[in-house]
Amino acid sequence: MPSPSDLDIARSVTPRPIDDIAAELGLRPDEIERYGVTKAKVTLEGLERVERENPRGKYVVVTAITPTPLGEGKTTTTVGLAQGLNRIGRKASVAIRQPSLGPVFGIKGGAAGGGYSQVIPMEDFNLHLTGDIHAIGAAHNLASAFLDNSLHHGNPLDIDPFSIRWPRVVDISDRALRKVNIGLGGKTNGVPRESEFVITVASEVMAILALATDVFDLRARLGRIVVATDKSGKAVTTEDLGVAGAMTVLLLDAIKPNLLQTLEGGPAYVHCGPFANIAHGNSSILADRVALATSEMVVTEAGFGADMGAQKFFDIKCRASGLAPDAVVVVATVRALKMHGGVGRIVAGKPLDPALLEENPEAVKVGGENLAAHLEMVRRYGVPVVVAINAFPGDADSEFEAIREVSLAAGASDAVVTTHWADGGAGAEALAAAVWRAAAEPSEFQLLYPDEMSLPEKIETIAVKAYGADGVDFAPAATKALAEYERLGYGALPVCMAKTHLSISHDPKLLGRPRGFRVPVRDVKLAAGAGFIYPLLGDMRTMPGLPTKPAGNNVDIDEQGKPVGLF
Repeated sequence: MPSPSDLDIARSVTPRPIDDIAAELGLRPDEIERYGVTKAKVTLEGLERVERENPRGKYVVVTAITPTPLGEGKTTTTVGLAQGLNRIGRKASVAIRQPSLGPVFGIKGGAAGGGYSQVIPMEDFNLHLTGDIHAIGAAHNLASAFLDNSLHHGNPLDIDPFSIRWPRVVDISDRALRKVNIGLGGKTNGVPRESEFVITVASEVMAILALATDVFDLRARLGRIVVATDKSGKAVTTEDLGVAGAMTVLLLDAIKPNLLQTLEGGPAYVHCGPFANIAHGNSSILADRVALATSEMVVTEAGFGADMGAQKFFDIKCRASGLAPDAVVVVATVRALKMHGGVGRIVAGKPLDPALLEENPEAVKVGGENLAAHLEMVRRYGVPVVVAINAFPGDADSEFEAIREVSLAAGASDAVVTTHWADGGAGAEALAAAVWRAAAEPSEFQLLYPDEMSLPEKIETIAVKAYGADGVDFAPAATKALAEYERLGYGALPVCMAKTHLSISHDPKLLGRPRGFRVPVRDVKLAAGAGFIYPLLGDMRTMPGLPTKPAGNNVDIDEQGKPVGLF
């Protein structure tokens, strides 16, 4: 008999009324806005009250080793850990990102966790939820329309058309829109120029919403977005276009964190979903704050490996929020460490290489260099770290012990085998206990670099200290861009590296723990509203394409008219 799908498992549970979950968190009825009976938004007034009245809970971020194309179960571990904490008597909440429709209908499928460690309602989570991503797309494209309208009506801001850096967005993977010509069809249809579309989660508006601390901070950040420069080289912003206020109004509902639940009825905050390769890949500061004010421990998630999401969590999100993490969880799997150790090859959509299913603790130890690099990077920030060994059927005890040896040698407080995918919170109780102990250890959190360091120095610091590179090589375009941003007054901004998630380095082919490499920076872009610059390492795509057989081929409705085919 085939195993039940994630959707089957999600539907086997009757969700609790969201009113009950909100009440248990101490939120009043007028502090939530209901979207049906199973999900709601938390008002910012409610957030401010619970922050005033309650102590702050412990703050835990879940990250991972360099993932395979299949992923290592980071979201599943995040949810399972929170369920495990609740089972051992700790009041815990999950805080994770909302997925983009692009990956849902493309390669990845659903992103609500998996097995018996999921956020529900699963269909809503993976589709429109409360409409936040659509609102972000509308706000972004409103600025695009105002920009082209200004050009059409005589260009009163003297915008240099060749300097325009503001694209349009759509939340679907569509490679045909990567480069487009707009304004065609005569004088009444705008000014012809080349432009592009990016996926909505890569929009600077998404990053802004995730980093905003209140509606006034949101308004200020939206106004600082640089869309182009004028012919004298001065930055042209959305404030100059007169559109920042209207963009803010479009986001007044979207700024409120969404409250859902886990399969076991615990609270789950789902809010924002910045693209992890380009932006900072973390859920919102506001969701974390309300979770911290209503829980003993909050388990949030950072995108991809620790070199990507966790480094950005520390140096961008924590810098903006002023919050310091109490512990870090690094997820590792036997199969991924075998791959990093030179055994087998993992390709999304294809059967697992048989070599990866053979007991091989020596390959795990060799691949453990990748795990050790991530642990050492996290320890640079002064935060205790626990390794979650996400177990799969067929993994051997000798392989688990190999991971444990590597973990403890690299400075982890503990390394714990988890079976939360199959067993839900019960399979993560040991992990929960280890994380609770680690969060009680002294934490001496520190950022990797100070604000006053120059932009090139910040980039080199990340490359050397986080990635283990020998140094950085700046292409002429990158050097020119950095000089311009310093001249325009953006030199104090933090750095958000845009690079592959398939290697600690810039090169996806360099597995394990790369050494003896230099990081090439081909260009550097500005996200002034979000409050960071992002160097481009390699050929990073901001608009994914669909695979030969998209996941959306499996999505349909059944005889009752309900969705099927979501993973």
